[in-house]
Amino acid sequence: MKKQLHLSKSLYTRGLQCSKSLWLKKYKKDVLTPPDASIQDIFATGDLVGGLACELFPNGREVPFEGTSFAEKIALTQQWIDEGIEDIFEATFSYQDILVMVDILHKMPDGSWEIYEVKSATWGAKKKLKDIAKYIDDASIQYYVLHGCGLNISKTSISLLNSHYTFKNQLDIEALFTHVDVSKEVNELQADIPDRLRIFQQCLSDTEHEPDVEIGAHCKKPYLCDAYDYCWKKQKNIPEYSVFNIFTKAKPFNLYKKGIVEIQDIPETELTSENQRLVVDAYKNRATMVDKPAIQHFLDGLSYPIYHLDFETFSTAVPQWNHQCVYQQICVQYSLHIEHADGSLEHQEFLADEHDDPRIPLIEQLVAAIPDDATVLVFNEGFEKTRLKEMADDFPQYKEKLMAIYDNIVDLAKPFKNKLYYDYRMKGGYSIKTVMPLLAPDMGNAYQQLNLIHNGGEAMNIFPKLASMDAQERLRYRKALLEYCKLDTLSMVKVLDGLKKSIV
Repeated sequence: MKKQLHLSKSLYTRGLQCSKSLWLKKYKKDVLTPPDASIQDIFATGDLVGGLACELFPNGREVPFEGTSFAEKIALTQQWIDEGIEDIFEATFSYQDILVMVDILHKMPDGSWEIYEVKSATWGAKKKLKDIAKYIDDASIQYYVLHGCGLNISKTSISLLNSHYTFKNQLDIEALFTHVDVSKEVNELQADIPDRLRIFQQCLSDTEHEPDVEIGAHCKKPYLCDAYDYCWKKQKNIPEYSVFNIFTKAKPFNLYKKGIVEIQDIPETELTSENQRLVVDAYKNRATMVDKPAIQHFLDGLSYPIYHLDFETFSTAVPQWNHQCVYQQICVQYSLHIEHADGSLEHQEFLADEHDDPRIPLIEQLVAAIPDDATVLVFNEGFEKTRLKEMADDFPQYKEKLMAIYDNIVDLAKPFKNKLYYDYRMKGGYSIKTVMPLLAPDMGNAYQQLNLIHNGGEAMNIFPKLASMDAQERLRYRKALLEYCKLDTLSMVKVLDGLKKSIV
């Protein structure tokens, strides 16, 4: 007897990326990496955006997810269709053992139906259909199932957040969303689906033997597969630092197929750039390279007191304050270590009230703290400069002061990015957390010893949750946020000191 497929739209798109990943999800899911907090936050954002999209169809009905079986969901969907309900959310259908739940199913006056697949990604003038190809595959299987169930589908759209939308006084749901018509692309994919399903049927027919699929670019495209660690690290023994860190595109896979994975095994003839030769030679020889004249030139460009600055931000899919755009990075916190010529330090900090727009309070404290002619040291200047420029544009009354800070920024990452200082243990990277243990070894484990917040991602994700915490928990997390941000600027002080000592 032919084994049942039991596919959902997520399993279908998983199979398109990799048939082995599909098999593992069905029969060996314990080897998959469980979703971390950041993935859970993405899911939560998707739920939020999906709920807002439904408000575009105010008379719609939602098929309840909790408390109903899939058979009951399918029956309720059909009941509402028979009753003439024109907008159904999470409309559920099954065809050829494939189950789909349509975000929004909308009935047109002529009796045909429109599919709206809602995503929390953005769409704007610079986007092209290839940028949402993974969503088109998702929509195509929905069309296949609904068409198989006898529905006349006249249009299929991907509903995305409008990247050009800016909040003004109140949320405009209509302006927040952009609906991209992908009917033509979805229809063109229909002929391929039966063959794809046959491939999946063949893959899943053997429940005992894991498919032998080689690692490749598909492991990260269009998504990082949750079987990545299992396939790459456990099965193929790809080390943390390998040819895949040195080369891009097809080249590392070509070397891998030749049995060349370790850094020390890379032939000199394969190294085609100065940067590749430098990092590979350093790793092979366990070397530290210091360009003393160039580092001295960098240090000579600094004047005291030095203002070591670091921002923490959060972003939200749905703007809530004036001048805020979709997914705009909003500064909610900064740390400022002021280093004097004699080595003495002062520390100042700001952490916004979680209930209000943080930008003006932050700006006013920041511009009061930093003189117009100060040397402002940051690590990876692009982030801080972009935030300062955005705040200057959104609040022009502070533009002169903010742009003075912008113009005085010096990037502490440049000596490491430009390989003026390079240690083989950096493994091609140059983040503050990479260089700090090397130049300030007494602080090597400082981030691991922090309480609750250990990296920028955790800081970004926790701030919008503060408002919903009880008073005691909120106090603990606010303290943790301050400690984390303070460590970032203290690390800059220590790294700068280590850089000075490296040329003595």
